[in-house]
Amino acid sequence: MRVGALGALTVLLSACGGTAGPPPAAVQQAAPPAPPARTSAPPPDPAEHAANELGDVPVLMYHRITDKPTTVYDRTPADFRAELLRLAKEKYVPVTTAEYAAGDIDIPAGTHPVVLTFDDGHPSQFALTPQGEPVPGTAVAIMLEVAEQNPRFRPVASFYVNGDPFDDPGGKRTLKWLVDHDMEVGNHTLTHSNLGNASPEAAQRDIARGDAAIRAAGVRARTISLPFGIHPDRAELATKGSADGVAYDYIGALLVGANPAPSPYSADFDPLRIPRIRSQGPTGDEAAFGSSVWLDKLAAAPKSRYTSDGVPDRIAYPRDTDRTVAANHKGKAHSY
Repeated sequence: MRVGALGALTVLLSACGGTAGPPPAAVQQAAPPAPPARTSAPPPDPAEHAANELGDVPVLMYHRITDKPTTVYDRTPADFRAELLRLAKEKYVPVTTAEYAAGDIDIPAGTHPVVLTFDDGHPSQFALTPQGEPVPGTAVAIMLEVAEQNPRFRPVASFYVNGDPFDDPGGKRTLKWLVDHDMEVGNHTLTHSNLGNASPEAAQRDIARGDAAIRAAGVRARTISLPFGIHPDRAELATKGSADGVAYDYIGALLVGANPAPSPYSADFDPLRIPRIRSQGPTGDEAAFGSSVWLDKLAAAPKSRYTSDGVPDRIAYPRDTDRTVAANHKGKAHSY
């Protein structure tokens, strides 16, 4: 027979010739106050923000940031800063190529994604001081300054590197810093190879060598920027293949291109062929295909531009759009 604690005490006292007396009155404790009812704010109204998550996304391409441009691929630090300030003013929020390609776009309602990409690992894009800070005047330093002035402007970009990027042997210091600060490091092949001139085996080897060099710095690449925008003869080898014991499997491949990219939720999205827009002022050779002109076009036709609804797991778009949701995203589609 099990005996409770109070009963055990009574038995013990009886055995010793004593009495336990009446049990103490039960202590009545007041119930804790009920927590206030939780109320969750309703999700943003897509119509209020003119959301269109099937709209176009500018993927901008940069190379050198220099006071003395010598090609249309160069931009001065002042021009680069002005372009970032324009993007911030027009409610663009940077995302990485990998975030864009994966459809992982989580930005406030009414804002627009933009992808900032840098090819070749030039030290004008990024370098570290001996103290481990971005060198003033580099693209990364300018980006951080613009973000400090514009808190909604997320200071992230994707850097596509070759061997010894940013004049840093093996990228041992620089690549880890970038990833630790939410940047993306992607493959641009070890020697900037023209993959279109290579056999399938050689193309895989060129890509795998670049991938291995990035891994040696403690970083993993998720996307690739094709040198010269040229695929291997077998285009699928740009994103998946192997050589010399190194296998690579990327979720996106960047072209050179001359126009905005489709929404990653659109049926038009092709991860093997993500177009880019060269960063360029409103004048000069082929300026009609550059960033200044394209940003003007997107501003003049806001319905064509990707505008966020502020809900990461919902893809909102107007009913009258002529875009089609990709089959793998139909479960999240919401027309209004």
